[in-house]
Amino acid sequence: MPVFFRWLLRLGPANPIAVRLVQNGSRRSRHLYIRASYLAVLIVVLLWALMLGSSAGGGIDYRDLAQSGARSFTWIAYLQVLLICVIAPVFMGGAIAQEASPRTWEVLLTTPMTAAEIVLGNLFGRLFFVIALLLASMPLFALTQYFGGVPGKAVFASYFVAASAALLVGALAIALSVSRLVGKRAFFVFYVCIVGYLGVTVAIDLALRGAGRGAGAGNGVTIMTGLNPFLALYALLNPTNYPRAPEGSFTGIKAWMLETPVTFWCAGSALVSLFFMVGSTFTVRAGGLQTLGENTSGIPLHRRLFGLPPKKVGEHRAPKHVWTNPIAWREAASRNSSPAKIAARYVFLGLGGLYGLSLIYLFHTGALAANTFRFALVATVWGELAIIALVGINVAATAISKEREDGTLDLLLTTPITASAYLKGKLRGLVMYLIPLLAVPLGTLAAASVYVAIGGLGNTGVSVHYSGGGGGTPVVSGPLILPEAAVIAPIAVIPFMAFCVMVGLHWSLKSRGTLSSVIGTIAIVFAVAGVAGLCGWNASGNIAILGPVLAALSPASMVFACVYPEEALATTISQSGPIGARTCLIVGAFLSAGVHAALCYGIHSNMVRTFDMTVRRLAGAR
Repeated sequence: MPVFFRWLLRLGPANPIAVRLVQNGSRRSRHLYIRASYLAVLIVVLLWALMLGSSAGGGIDYRDLAQSGARSFTWIAYLQVLLICVIAPVFMGGAIAQEASPRTWEVLLTTPMTAAEIVLGNLFGRLFFVIALLLASMPLFALTQYFGGVPGKAVFASYFVAASAALLVGALAIALSVSRLVGKRAFFVFYVCIVGYLGVTVAIDLALRGAGRGAGAGNGVTIMTGLNPFLALYALLNPTNYPRAPEGSFTGIKAWMLETPVTFWCAGSALVSLFFMVGSTFTVRAGGLQTLGENTSGIPLHRRLFGLPPKKVGEHRAPKHVWTNPIAWREAASRNSSPAKIAARYVFLGLGGLYGLSLIYLFHTGALAANTFRFALVATVWGELAIIALVGINVAATAISKEREDGTLDLLLTTPITASAYLKGKLRGLVMYLIPLLAVPLGTLAAASVYVAIGGLGNTGVSVHYSGGGGGTPVVSGPLILPEAAVIAPIAVIPFMAFCVMVGLHWSLKSRGTLSSVIGTIAIVFAVAGVAGLCGWNASGNIAILGPVLAALSPASMVFACVYPEEALATTISQSGPIGARTCLIVGAFLSAGVHAALCYGIHSNMVRTFDMTVRRLAGAR
């Protein structure tokens, strides 16, 4: 075989690292369950979408069949991109966690493999599982061709969109691994950044379209379309509702972004991935980026820049007051022990508070219309609550497993602290750590509700017309945002966050490592919250009395009901009036708090009962 072909094979299929990752990953039951669940979800959604297109008598004409096939393809195309964005970080996150150990790199760098082989072997070996998922779903997309209404090039274009997203996620994960600046817990930050990026780009796109800055008539593609896989897929599948700019309307890169957003996303993802891979090949054998700023004196870079002497080992600091439960105090205090964590916390509090107040100020001055203000308020509160929930999941899912890995748990078990006090302390400390962060979204919602309750300081646009008011009154007026949101939101949100923390502690106790505990917690919480949120979302507007109660079971649906009461509580308002609907929502908030508190108690009781057995079974796990 020619030398050139052997070199290409060692970069890809015959790469020793890629072969090792594929062989080891193929034997793991967790990967099998992920693949099976992925296909099962796609199959169920496809069958459900096809069943919606059938008539009650079973007969259906060719036009309805084509529409049903097109709708089915659209749903599973969006779902596939969503699952790839959720699953790809799980497969690629191992590159951050497993290769972050200096010992792993010391062994790897002693081999005769080149820098390109090391980088590409990690990329292709982990990307193989994601590509296998895409190929496994190809028969499902082929089935939609039998019904018509789906062009073949749209199927392949949707695959390119999903594959480009997986490639970009993989390149970012490998770059973080090679830099050696991060550890195992950076997987969570990596996951949050991906979710945050997708949410921010969609929010900016909606804001630009709302301001009439999109292509076409102002509601078409924007400069964000080519930067987000979901927006690129939306431009591909909905050219009428989301039109592109006509060819020749712009020049340069703007023409590429607005006229061909799908091509821009695929090509841009490939170029960005290539940039990260090339950069990684230069740093992999140089010790990564962690060597920058180091010197033999042992003085950190920030102290040398400001001319500070090395920190003395024996420095004394004033003693601190410890709570009744030392575990709770330790969890709440240690999370803000470093200057970087303290700075990040205050930046989040300051910027989040200022942004929330600026929304109210812009609405008061007339710079924002009522619909734009409410949309921005919901998007802001949803995004901040999602970020805080992910933070709570991460700190809880690593609270016990991290102590097991570094040996701290063995020392704690020699103290008189009981299992119940240990777990209660973890729960209390982590919830107390999250409460200041929750002050940003809850404070923003409270400020908006108080602003509406006091009459908007003279602003006449703080009321909205409801569809019906009960008692024969066809239309009534009500507050733009429910004033009681300032009270019921904390009642429902804080117990929900405690539930997220409790689930994280459960997985942290039973998992051997931090990565598996984080993944398990995210899967459980998202499944429970997603089901509760969808049920509450659909029930709130379609079921009288019970609908608003169910809407409060999920923070997302409850916030939407508080900001859009005329839509979320329409059926109850038409039958029982606004007061009845708002009363049901208040009752639902207290019921939601009780349900999540009961779930926390049940999980805590189960963990206490099996604590000793689980700890002994995983004793010495690293």
